[in-house]
Amino acid sequence: MNGFPIDKAKLALSKIQGKSETDFESYIKDQRTNIVKHHLQHSSFYKSHGSAIQLGDWDTVPIMTKSHLQQPLELRLSDGYTTSNVYVNKTSGSSGDPFIFAKDKFCHALTWAVIQDRFHWFNLDFNHSKQARFYGIPLDKKGYYKERFKDVLSNRLRFSVFDLSDTAFEKLLIKFKTTSFDYINGYTSAIVQFAKFLQRKDIVLKEVCSSLNACIVTSEMLFDDDKALLEKQLGVAVINEYGASELDLIAFQNKRGEWQVNSETLFVEILDQNNKPLPYGEEGRVIVTSLYNKAHPFIRYDIGDIGMLSKASTSKTPVLEKLIGRTNDIAILPSGKKAAGLTFYYITKTLIEDDGNVKEFIIEQLKQDTFKIIYSSDDELSKEKVSLITKEMERYLESGIEIIFQREKELQRSKSGKLKQFTSKVKQNS
Repeated sequence: MNGFPIDKAKLALSKIQGKSETDFESYIKDQRTNIVKHHLQHSSFYKSHGSAIQLGDWDTVPIMTKSHLQQPLELRLSDGYTTSNVYVNKTSGSSGDPFIFAKDKFCHALTWAVIQDRFHWFNLDFNHSKQARFYGIPLDKKGYYKERFKDVLSNRLRFSVFDLSDTAFEKLLIKFKTTSFDYINGYTSAIVQFAKFLQRKDIVLKEVCSSLNACIVTSEMLFDDDKALLEKQLGVAVINEYGASELDLIAFQNKRGEWQVNSETLFVEILDQNNKPLPYGEEGRVIVTSLYNKAHPFIRYDIGDIGMLSKASTSKTPVLEKLIGRTNDIAILPSGKKAAGLTFYYITKTLIEDDGNVKEFIIEQLKQDTFKIIYSSDDELSKEKVSLITKEMERYLESGIEIIFQREKELQRSKSGKLKQFTSKVKQNS
């Protein structure tokens, strides 16, 4: 309907996937050189950014960050592209740096060709399988009805993640009993809350919705214990997806349980703090090159995440072994020590949720020595529990820090409906 050449994209994807391992290495090198050459010739924005590039030397290609892109879109588009002949969207801003981006129509069609290909791994037809969608939805009238219309066209039923009460879940359960859903897709935290509701009710969702075959979680971290809970209470395979709206599907869990990286349309690198490539098995910054976006350069783009590729990775089949979190999810302590925010979020999680009282919580670092745990629960945390969590936080971080506990009726989500587990308000250079 929108003029995206999906059939052409599927054919191109099939040809890429048919290449041998040896040919694939050459394909990656050629394609990344071609996309750099294109933008140096046709994008004044990228030419000024990459003035020192030597085409035969990939290491001379500079790293691009979100801050480079926070200028009017018209200034970033390549020759021949305007806002009327490209796909335009806006990032969610979950990293704190939202911006508008663009893809040419073939590039965007390739994005959907890759997504459909991955869904087929689990016998899901993106166009015809019935989807139960746990996502946010715009609250303005125009945006609301636009998304609802898209849901109808896409054969999906959307459940708002802004109301995670038992009353809302009771209504949701009725929908599952009366609708032949093939799979669930949506934000991790909201689906986990639904699974906790099912656990309290002693219900396995597959037993009330026999057509259900899979659950695909995205946009937020999936911890091992949450995955186990989902598998138990949903009764279906839980598939972990990692992507970025401005790029593509970055990684998708395959049937072996591996997070297989999209090597067909992206080139993913892991770099250290000095922008040097790290070998497989070492963690560093996730840097992504979009190999087909001719309308807008995303070349050696620092997505803001920390991750690690498996030692078993190859050029054709890279495997993301670990995704630690965002680079701005780092806690800087008074001693100068740095700690990954999601790591101690997880440690706190094992203590704070063990009795089922706390529904959800987030952690904010207000100052180097001050952290706030904001939680929603049936009952206020006991003094013993507060003391235990404080001691564990001090043990993991360092002594002398202050932990503030704040109970809320429900947690505030972003406009998109995502729940950001850890946020630091301390500047990295402080």
